[in-house]
Amino acid sequence: MAILLYLLVGGLIGWLAGLLLGGVPGGIIGNIIAGVIGAWIGHSVIGTQGPELMGIAILPALIGALIFVAILSLILKLIR
Repeated sequence: MAILLYLLVGGLIGWLAGLLLGGVPGGIIGNIIAGVIGAWIGHSVIGTQGPELMGIAILPALIGALIFVAILSLILKLIR
């Protein structure tokens, strides 16, 4: 059950990052991946600052997801 909730929180964070940057490639699965990878990036760069939900620090995860989505969007634009 904890894994499903972790993925749900990751999906919400990825969705928020997509809203702020104009979309995440891959739909719902892309949102989940962006949120989970963003949580990892945010934890690595910023640490565990701020409020947490299901073991994910919200602000660092959102910042990490924004970084991940921006880099992914840039790479996809360069490929096209």
